[in-house]
Amino acid sequence: MIHLCAPHELAEGQSRGFIVAGRKLLAVRRDGRAYVYLNSCPHRGLTLEWRADDFLDASGSLLQCAHHGALFLIENGECVTGPCAGQSLQALACREDAAGLWVEA
Repeated sequence: MIHLCAPHELAEGQSRGFIVAGRKLLAVRRDGRAYVYLNSCPHRGLTLEWRADDFLDASGSLLQCAHHGALFLIENGECVTGPCAGQSLQALACREDAAGLWVEA
């Protein structure tokens, strides 16, 4: 497991980007739980963020691709609208403990 950040560095309702072993990742916290995905839209393989650490739509309730507007459920990465509807972001196994958020290598 690879350490991404301390618990307080991913606040409720916030998202962050990371680069781990050359792979771009995104993490988001919702309802106290952290979710980690590859930062790659299934439509064209582009990164999702508008600017550094900004992966959420205006409501803060969905992940959004800055390039094509696709919207993804935070809880499972499923695209619910946009050019890749029905596809999903690639989830990565993660866990949290007192030291922080960890992701599978």
